[in-house]
Amino acid sequence: MHSLNHLRATYRRLGTGELAAATAFSMAYLLVRDRFTAQDQIALGLAMVPLVLILVQAGAYWLLALRWVGVAAMPSPLAGIYAAFRWANPVVLAGSLGALMWWASTPGVMVLGVGLWLFAVVEQVNYFVRRLAYPASRWLTLVARHRTPQLMRDVRAGRGPDRAEAPR
Repeated sequence: MHSLNHLRATYRRLGTGELAAATAFSMAYLLVRDRFTAQDQIALGLAMVPLVLILVQAGAYWLLALRWVGVAAMPSPLAGIYAAFRWANPVVLAGSLGALMWWASTPGVMVLGVGLWLFAVVEQVNYFVRRLAYPASRWLTLVARHRTPQLMRDVRAGRGPDRAEAPR
């Protein structure tokens, strides 16, 4: 078992990493958007919204968890918010995909947008459904274990046994 200091350092690294990724994707979009038509800018921007949203949710979770890891359960109000994210994010993903299909004017923009969208889907699954983030050398073995993501274990602990699944 890792020490509490090691665990907190890991949470801090994960949180800042996810927020840095959200910033990097946003900055990349801002740097290259002028190479696309206004219509394709909208398509790519809307394809990227769920990815940045989920990365910010994840980064905030890891950094906020520094307050309770090893000490207590996730605070109930915060658990409720993250339970709502679990159900709201797929709605955002669906809307984003629809907008991408509507606005993309070239196959290249469609492929780029679908790539961004699929990355968001993977992040949603990794944080809210099944853990997918493992070392590459053991990925197949560990993914096959169907582990619940730490975020959802914290949500369930914070909401209590009678309200663990759906937001009310």
